[in-house]
Amino acid sequence: MKKIFCMILMLLCLPVCGMTGPLLPVGKVPVPDNNPQTEAKVELGKKLFFDRRLSGDGTMSCATCHDPNLAYSDGLEISLNYPTTRNWRNSPTLINVAFQKLLFHDGRASSLEEQALFPMMSAFEMNQNLDYMEEEIRAVPEYETAFTEVFGDGDTSRERIAMAIAAFERSLVSRDAALDRFLTGDENALSPEALQGYAIFTGKGQCVRCHGGAALADDRFYVLGVQENPEHLNDPRIAATRRFVAKVSHFEEYRTLAEDPGRYLITNDRKDWQAFRTPTLREIALTAPYMHNGIYETLDEVIEFFNAGGGKDNTVLKPLHLSPTEKEQLRVFLEEGLSGVPVDFIYPKIP
Repeated sequence: MKKIFCMILMLLCLPVCGMTGPLLPVGKVPVPDNNPQTEAKVELGKKLFFDRRLSGDGTMSCATCHDPNLAYSDGLEISLNYPTTRNWRNSPTLINVAFQKLLFHDGRASSLEEQALFPMMSAFEMNQNLDYMEEEIRAVPEYETAFTEVFGDGDTSRERIAMAIAAFERSLVSRDAALDRFLTGDENALSPEALQGYAIFTGKGQCVRCHGGAALADDRFYVLGVQENPEHLNDPRIAATRRFVAKVSHFEEYRTLAEDPGRYLITNDRKDWQAFRTPTLREIALTAPYMHNGIYETLDEVIEFFNAGGGKDNTVLKPLHLSPTEKEQLRVFLEEGLSGVPVDFIYPKIP
């Protein structure tokens, strides 16, 4: 009987028009032809990821906002920032980031190599001059040796720095979660309550519409009507960041902008106003707070948001009418079913 029930659940994962593909276990990591993975390159990228030389004042590294102990997020509503400034968006996890086709909440980068340089250059993040950074890294003999081993010579160009960091980020993979084991035939991988949550995830809850495949994300952008945080709207540093980003994106009304336009700043298409990328749900138990602005501290709040049909002006969600028991079962599945087997992490020695 249980085997039949599992088969029915699997059928519920099959895609329909406008949805993602079926749920899949994590497979082989995609790697671009122009940046093949090597152990030495991953190790070099790991050192650079934790090196504070990549920031203008030497106080921040990539790991400042992407902590291994928090599934490579940072546990804050919005990411940390360069002194005297303030960021405006939540730090997304880097777990399984190799499977994403577009990066950042607004999808402005199409590769990890492109993505890696954005925070370094950002005036309100790491605020580094890339020409100077190249020379800072080149001045370290151990780095020059490592670049020679990985790339053939000691040139520490920004492009190579980004390639090495991207290689390290492609190694950050959550595997062997209960869901993966269930999808590969282990009928006992999910607890009874998590199994009920799985049925809700793929059925009444409609989560699989956007959170399918192996990445549990569809690389699309949606207007969900997530509310702005009033505290953020009243912070002059965040207001300056919001206006700055809009200004460099050539948004003419940047001086009066009072909300996050989302993907609109990338496409200039009105349908993308306040649209944000579907995030992965892998390791979601470790990546609170949630949404692009960290407005929700718990999964219960997120589930309630979707159960209510999203926020004002959302264009895709409708009330789900989940019972309290169903909401609890869904949360159990998200927490228990999507957490991979922990991997011991050894911090690198920075030269």
